Amino acid sequence: MQVLDRRKALQIPPIWRLGFRPFFLGGSLFALLAIPLWIAALNGLLGNWQPAGGWLAWHRHELLFGFGAAIIAGFLLTAVQNWTGQPGLSGKPLAALAGLWLAARLGWLFNLPLPLLLPLEAAFLFAVAALMGQQVWRVRQKNNYPIVGVLLLLASVNCLLLFGLATGDDGLQRQAAYAGIWLVGALMGLIGGRVIPFFTQRGLRRVQGVKPWVWLDKSLLACGLLLAVLFATGLGLQPSLWLALPLAAFGIGHLLRLARWYDRGIWQVDLLWSLHLAIAWLAIAALGLALWHLGLLSSPSPALHALTVGAMAGLILAMIARVSLGHTGRDLVAPKAMAWAFALLNLGSVARVFLPSVWPLYSLWLAAACWAGAFGLFAWHYAPMLLSARTDGHPG
Repeated sequence: MQVLDRRKALQIPPIWRLGFRPFFLGGSLFALLAIPLWIAALNGLLGNWQPAGGWLAWHRHELLFGFGAAIIAGFLLTAVQNWTGQPGLSGKPLAALAGLWLAARLGWLFNLPLPLLLPLEAAFLFAVAALMGQQVWRVRQKNNYPIVGVLLLLASVNCLLLFGLATGDDGLQRQAAYAGIWLVGALMGLIGGRVIPFFTQRGLRRVQGVKPWVWLDKSLLACGLLLAVLFATGLGLQPSLWLALPLAAFGIGHLLRLARWYDRGIWQVDLLWSLHLAIAWLAIAALGLALWHLGLLSSPSPALHALTVGAMAGLILAMIARVSLGHTGRDLVAPKAMAWAFALLNLGSVARVFLPSVWPLYSLWLAAACWAGAFGLFAWHYAPMLLSARTDGHPG
C-alpha cells in the first residue's frame, strides 16, 4: 500500500514531485539542442570547440546514455510507484539525481578532465538501477526483475564505452554504443509489449485487449539481449550470414506483435499511431541490419538510425506525451500540435534512413530540423504541465 504524507508531498516544488517531471523536461530539451549541435559540428560551424573524445564520441554516447537514459529514468522511477505501491523518488533526492544527470551532460560537452567525468557518467544509470531494484525487491515483484537486469546491463555497457574513451579505443566505444542501442531495443520491446496493447484498448475503449503471447515476449527479450552481447563483443560489427538470423527473428517477431495489436481505430488517436509506428521502425531496423549481414545493403548506418531515430526517439516522444498527461491529472488527449510533432519525427527518420544516398548533405539538415521541431513542440506544450502541480490537486 502506498503511503504518502499529502501535506509534505504538496510542499515539494512540482518539478521535483515525481521522476517523469525533471527527466522528461530535461531529456526533451537536451534532445532539442543535441542534434542541431551535432550537425553544426559536422559542418565545421563550431570552430575549435571539442567535447571529451571529440564530436563523434559525444554524439555516440550522449544520444543514448544522455537523452535516452534520462527518459528511461523518468519513466521507470514514475512507473515503479504504480507497479509496487511504494512512494516514488521525490524532493531533494530526485533533485540530486537530476543534478547528477545534468552535471554529466555538461561535463562531457565542455571536456571535463576524465578523472572527474568518468565517475559522473558511470554513476547515473547505476543509481537508477539501484533505486528501481530497491523498490521492486521490497515487494518481491519478480515480473519486474528483468527490467532491473537490463538497466544493470545498460549501466555496464556504459562503463565499457567509458573505458574505451579513457583508453582512446574508438572500436571499443563503437561496440559498447551499439550494444547499448540493442539493450534499449530490448527494453522497448519489454515495456512496449506491456503498455501498447493496454493503451490501445483504453484509448479506443475496446472491451477486451489483446492477450500477450508470453513465449513471443520472452523470445524477443532473449533475442534483444543476444544482439547486445554480439555487438558488445564486436561480432555484430562485421557482416556475417549467421547473424542475419537473430536480427530477422527480432524484426519478424515485432511485425507479428504489430499485426496482433493492430486496430484501424489507432489512426484516429495521435497517442496510439505514434506508438505503433515506433515499433514498426524497430522491426525495419532489425530487418535492415539482417539485409546488411546478408550483403544486400552497403552500410549498417541507415538501419541503425531507423533504430535510434524512428524507433527509440519515436517511442520516447509518444510515451512521454501520454505519460505526462496522465501523471499531471489531465485527460489523455494530446495537444493538437503533437500530431505535427509525431509526423515531424517520422519524417525526420525517413530523411535520415532513406535519403542520404541520394541527397547526402541536405537529408541530414532535414532530419535534424524535423527532430528539433518535434522535441521543440513537446517542450513548448508540455513544459508548463511538468513545471506546475497536478490539475486534480493530488501529489505527484
